[in-house]
Amino acid sequence: MPIESHAIILVVEDDATVRNLVLTALEAQSFDLLAESTGRGAIASAATNAPDVVLLDLGLPDIDGIEVVRAIRVWSQMPIIVVSARSEDADKIAALDAGADDYLTKPFSVGELQARIRTTLRRSSYLSNAPTRESSTFENGDLRIDYSAGVAYLSGEELHLTPIEYKLLCLLSHNVDRVLTHSFILNEVWGVEHQADLASLRVFMGTLRKKIESDPAHPRYIQTHVGVGYRMIRATAAKD
Repeated sequence: MPIESHAIILVVEDDATVRNLVLTALEAQSFDLLAESTGRGAIASAATNAPDVVLLDLGLPDIDGIEVVRAIRVWSQMPIIVVSARSEDADKIAALDAGADDYLTKPFSVGELQARIRTTLRRSSYLSNAPTRESSTFENGDLRIDYSAGVAYLSGEELHLTPIEYKLLCLLSHNVDRVLTHSFILNEVWGVEHQADLASLRVFMGTLRKKIESDPAHPRYIQTHVGVGYRMIRATAAKD
């Protein structure tokens, strides 16, 4: 039974033998295939090409595959299927908690791999409708975020953000005009175990505001909803 074609599949695998096996198994299905052997290359390719499915190994030479999942999830919900030799439940749970959609353990059969891709494409509604390509950059007024490079700019100048500040900024940018509750932000940025650490959130949000707001008392980008959470608002570019 042929699986649905005309989708973009990104294969992220540092083992050339396994990578070629997967590519060979899929090329007969008329997919548009992309391949990367490093985590950073995978993140950049995902941002640039917006694949319909990412097949991701965890044991990459530069950064762990779970970090790749987390990085992509900052700006995209593109389907990610982990394909890994790690078979412990803890590894599977960590990958799924990070945002992976499915987990396939090596060694695997070609038929099972195809079935996982078919199911994932069907579930994500990428079959009958052309997918909306997600941009690798975000712009709001004078604020610009290059998700693939992991850098933010204000009026063309690079912002020097801490990792937490950058995560907060990306989360807000991905939900423009939506009020994000304190608990949602804490869960997305720090994890469930930090649900009660509202004080830390306020500190980091304060430092982020100082870096992107010309007048933090009258915010242009991040609005506080007292007792509820925060919202990124639409801004217009500053006039010369």
